[in-house]
Amino acid sequence: MSDKPSDFLKKIHRQKVVVKLNSGITFTGRLAALDAFMNVALEDTEEYVNGKQTAKYGDAFVRGNNVLYISPAEEEE
Repeated sequence: MSDKPSDFLKKIHRQKVVVKLNSGITFTGRLAALDAFMNVALEDTEEYVNGKQTAKYGDAFVRGNNVLYISPAEEEE
């Protein structure tokens, strides 16, 4: 098992993820791309504010300096 963040990010590429922003807004979608500056490209994106869905986007780009964290989305049953 590796503890490097880059290994984690490679593992979740093309998977459904949660991207939390410094502002408190949350995006969920498929991780399409990520660069060294933590700029994130998502597909099938949904935006949540205070836990409530506020918008749906096809593709979305989030600038890296706004990203608080990226985590795998919980699997829906």
